[in-house]
Order: sequence, then structure tokens, then C-alpha cells
Amino acid sequence: MVSAPGMTKLDVGVHSRVGPTTAISIGFQNILCLAGLFLFPGLLGASFKLPPAEIGYLYGITFMTSGLVVILQSVLLLRLPIVQGPFAGVFAAVLVTGHQRGLGVAFGSLLVACAIWCLLAIPLKRFSAVALMSRYLRLPVVSGVILLIMSAQLATIALPNWIGKPGMPGFPSVNLLASALAAVIVVACMMTRSKVLRRGAMLWGVAVGAAVYTLLAPTTWERVLHADVFSVPRLFPFGFGVDVFSTVTFFIVLFPAIAETVATYEIVAEWSGEPLSQQRVAQGVFGEVFGSLVGALFGGMATLAYPDNVALLRVTRVGSRYVTLTTGIILLLLGGFGIFDAALVAIPTPVLSGATAILFAMLFASGIEVLSRVEWNRAHLLAAGLPFILAMGAFFTPEAVQEALPSWARLLLGQPLVVGAVLSLLIVGVFRLGAMRREEEPRLEPATT
Repeated sequence: MVSAPGMTKLDVGVHSRVGPTTAISIGFQNILCLAGLFLFPGLLGASFKLPPAEIGYLYGITFMTSGLVVILQSVLLLRLPIVQGPFAGVFAAVLVTGHQRGLGVAFGSLLVACAIWCLLAIPLKRFSAVALMSRYLRLPVVSGVILLIMSAQLATIALPNWIGKPGMPGFPSVNLLASALAAVIVVACMMTRSKVLRRGAMLWGVAVGAAVYTLLAPTTWERVLHADVFSVPRLFPFGFGVDVFSTVTFFIVLFPAIAETVATYEIVAEWSGEPLSQQRVAQGVFGEVFGSLVGALFGGMATLAYPDNVALLRVTRVGSRYVTLTTGIILLLLGGFGIFDAALVAIPTPVLSGATAILFAMLFASGIEVLSRVEWNRAHLLAAGLPFILAMGAFFTPEAVQEALPSWARLLLGQPLVVGAVLSLLIVGVFRLGAMRREEEPRLEPATT
């Protein structure tokens, strides 16, 4: 599918320039949407009992990896307003592989897997493996299911993070109050006619929610004052090793990230009225996996196009890729200066969850909107229904059952998006839905009683 130029749902086009105030304010909002930036480095460090200095390094390199990819995408390769952040699937794979074979093997195997994907994504004019795959990934029945599964997966962290856990400051009343207030302010700003309020919706919601939380609950901002001023990237900070099984695992885990990314490209291209050729898709995927490869060299995690930032486009209605260029520059600066990293990480998690829940909701609605374009027949019903049901089943598989499975099976089962995306693509391939220009059977009529 190629989006029709000129048909746009945005006030500011992809190639339009904006003022520095707008670019910087939306740039920071984009960063606030990247939940993985604030969660994964700390969780990884705690899991391996790394010293505070090493955890700080993980934060810095994660910011810089994301910034590098965002800059590549905005001005050199994809040239769409796409923001990239650390992928939960790779984070889970690094945890599992790191505990089994060490962090050096985990990041080394991730590096090799990213290199293989780089070869597959080389944007050749006559042939690109990723470009050919995108013919299937961009079908509404596939991309819509991917969006719904992503939304369901994000839902598992929305309300639970609003509430928090027993023993944490603000549990539960202050957490609920501050996060709900942040969500209400985001919605109110979204609905206003004021461009200043609408384009700063996430910032205003998070700022007010964080202020209320700080007044009502114990909040620690001291680490901002004691943080390191500079963070310098180090080559293979945890050592280097490669394991065949681990490489295959990372290769598989990266597949749904790429599938999600292509679906995201399709949505942004449609909203902005930008033509999206297979060549352009291949360029975007190449930029994503190349940036992930560079990140793995320095101990950073692979990135993907964050759906939350796509939802932010609908909130601000500013699609300028120069805004995402600004976002990438800010990410690089924050990654290099530990004080800024610590300041952003100090934002209370419940407040951040309350504000981003609005974006999760818009993403879910976008999935329904995409599926509404499908001309439903039995093959389409199977390609949409079975992957979604099995992916949801992965959420509810008892922990005792998962523990009894091999490590690779536990890893896949712990990533519902892997299950859903791969199965949907297999069904599409079997029925050759990508080649269907006209339905071979009549459209399903509503059931009669």
C-alpha cells in the first residue's frame, strides 16, 4: 500500500520546519513517551547487581543509542517523524541470556543478530528481503492485529503502575491521585483549541502530576545533585562473546520489533500523506537495525519505533521530522550528561504511567481503525483471530508451566507480540493474502436470528 500524498491528519507536515520552542517542547514530550528509557537500564542493573556507576552508564548509552537512530531516521534514511527507543523483547532476551551465559555473550550475540538483519535490510533498488516482507507486514489484517497485541501488552503496565506496590511511597492513594490528575490534564489539553496547550499536553500533564506527587509523598531528587556530569561510551563494557543459540534467539526476537516498526511506518505515512514505498521501508528498517548494532557495541539495547510517540503525533498534530531530529539531539545530550539522565529518571513512575495511558488508548483505537479496512472473509478472520487469541493466552500461561519449559520456549511465551506477529504472517503466507486484489469469496454478512 502506498499512502496518497496530500491526505493528512496533521497540522504541520513531515518536511515543514517549526520554531525552536515547539521543536524542543515536543522533543521532550517524545522522550517522556519512551518508557523503556527510564525502566530497562535500572531493571537490568538491579537484576545483575551492578554498581550505581554501571547503572548510570546503562542509562547514558541507552539514551545515546536511541538518539543516534532517531537522527538517522529523521534526516538520512526514513525521513518520517519516527522516534525510536529500547525494545522490551530485546531487554527480556538480554536478561535471560545474560544470566545463562553472561552479559558479554548477550550483547555480543545481539550484535551479530543485528548485523544479519542489516544485511537483510540493505535497501537495494531491485531487491531487499525486508522490502519483500513489508508487503505482508503492511497488510491491514496483519498491522491491525500487531497494534492490538501491542496495546494489550502495554495495558499490563498502565493501571498497575498507576497504583504501584505496597511499601512504595504514595501507595495507593497519592499514586492514583497524581497519575489520574496527569491523565486528565493530558486529555484536557488534547481537546483544547490552543496550540500551545495541545502541543505540550504530555509536558503539562507530567509537570502538574509530578508537582502534586512531590507535595504529597516522599520523593527523592538527591541523586540529581550527585550524578556524574559526563558519560563516555565504552566498547564492549561487559566483555564480548558469541553463542549460536543466543544469536538465533535475538534474531527471532527482533522480528516482531521490525514487524511493529513497519506497521508504525504505515500509520505515520497515512496520517501525514507521505508516499511509503518498499524502498523507503527498507531504508527505515536498515537505520533501525544499524543503530541497534552500534548500540550493542557499547552495551546498549536494540531500538524500535515507539507506538506511544505515534499517538503523540495525533495529540500535537505536528508531524515535522525536524521535531524528531531535535528529539534525537536532546537524547544524545542527555546520554552524555548524567545530571540530565538522573533528572528525567526521577520523575515518579505513577505520574508517567498516568500520562502515557492516554497514548496507549489512542494506539488501541488506531488498531481498530486499521482493522476496519479489512474485507473480511474466512482467511482474514483466521489471520486476525487466531494470532490475537494465542498471544493473549501467553499473558495468562501459569508461571509454573513456563518454568517447566525450555529457556527458549519461556522467552517466546513471555513475548506475546512474537507469538502473534509470527503466526499472523504464517497464516498470511499460507493463504497468500498479500496477493489478493479481490476477494475470492463474498464478504461476510451480519448474522441473522
